[in-house]
Amino acid sequence: MNALIIGSGGREHAIVWKVRQSPKLKKLYALPGNPGTAELAENIAGISVDDHAEIVTFCKEKRIDLVIVGPEAPLASGIVDSLSAAEIHCFGPKQAAAQIESSKAFAKDFMARHHIPTARYATFHQFNEAVRYLDSIDYRIVIKASGLAAGKGVILPEKMDEAKSTLKAILVDKTFGDAGNEVVIEERLVGQEVSLMAFTDGIVVVPMLPAQDHKRLFDGDEGPNTGGMGAYAPAPIFTVDMIYEAMASVLKPAVNGLKIEGTPFVGVLYAALMLTPNGIRVLEFNCRFGDPETQVVLPLLESDLLEIAEACVNGNLSDMNIRWKNGNAVCVVLASKGYPEKVEIGKLITFDELPENMVCFMQGQRPKTEKSSSQVGACLD
Repeated sequence: MNALIIGSGGREHAIVWKVRQSPKLKKLYALPGNPGTAELAENIAGISVDDHAEIVTFCKEKRIDLVIVGPEAPLASGIVDSLSAAEIHCFGPKQAAAQIESSKAFAKDFMARHHIPTARYATFHQFNEAVRYLDSIDYRIVIKASGLAAGKGVILPEKMDEAKSTLKAILVDKTFGDAGNEVVIEERLVGQEVSLMAFTDGIVVVPMLPAQDHKRLFDGDEGPNTGGMGAYAPAPIFTVDMIYEAMASVLKPAVNGLKIEGTPFVGVLYAALMLTPNGIRVLEFNCRFGDPETQVVLPLLESDLLEIAEACVNGNLSDMNIRWKNGNAVCVVLASKGYPEKVEIGKLITFDELPENMVCFMQGQRPKTEKSSSQVGACLD
C-alpha cells in the first residue's frame, strides 16, 4: 500500500513511525512532515494542508491507497470530504462528524440529545446574555471558546470578575477570532482526567489503552496550561470495568448517535473523561488521535496500525483482533524556554544515541540550517 500521513507534529511522527512497521506498506509520505518523519517517509513540504485540491492531485499522482489525517484543522475543514469525493480512502471523519470537536456547542448539544454524561452548560453569542447567566448560577465554571483555538480556548476563572473579563475578551475583543463567536459556560468538574481513544468504522467501536497527560508547564501541577507536557499509558486509575462503562455510556452512544443523525464517524474518536464522585463525565470529544497521548499509546500497539485504519475505512473493523503489548510507556516533552507563550527559537537540539527502548518523536523542529522553535517529545516504552 501507498500511504500518506497529513500533519507535522509529534503525533504525526508517532503515526508515521508505527505505519512504517507495517508489512503491507509499499511507499510512505508525510505532508508536510518534520525532520523526524523525514527519516521514515518522504516529506512533502510544497503542499499546504489547507489546499485540498493539491492534496487530491498528489494522491492521484502517487496512487495513494490510504490517507491518515493527524490534526483536527484539516478534518474540520473537510479534507476527508474532498478526498472521498475523489474516491481516495481516508482514515478520519468527514466535516459534519468532525463538529464533535470543531464546535464545543455542537458537542454539548449532541451529548444532551443522546444522554451522554457531561457537565451542566449553556451557550452564548452575546456578552450581556452570558453575564446575566453568570449572575444566575452558584457553581464554579469553565469558559470555552466553541471553535478550534489550538488548545488554548479553555479558561478556568476563579472569581466572577475574572469570568466576566474572560467573556469580554472572547466575545467582544475576539481574542480567539472566529473560534470565539460562541462560548460555552459549563460547570467545573472535579476529579482526575483520563484520555480514552477508540478506533471506529462508524459502527464497531474498539477502545485503545487509557492514558493520562500532564498539561501544566511545571512540576507539581503548576504553571500555565499547555497542549501537554507528557503522558503515560496505560493509566492504572482507569480500570477494565471503567473502560466497559465508558464504552457503554460514552463511546458507543456517540458513534451510534452520529450515525443516526446522518453523519457517521470513521477514524479515531477521543473522549476526555473526568472521574467525578458521581461517575464518569465527558469533558470534550476530539475527532482524531490525541497529542501527546498518541506518543505513548501507539508504542504499545502490537497490531498493524495501517491494517486497522484500512479496516475502519472499509467498514470491517469487526474482523480485526487488535492486540496490545504488555508494559507501559511514558512521554516527556522537552520544550524550548518560554513555551507556551513566547518561545525562544533557533536553539540547536542534539542527542547521543538513544537507548533501545526509547524513541524521539519530533515536533516544531526545522533542519539546523533554519531557525525554529525547539520542542521534542522523548517517549520511553
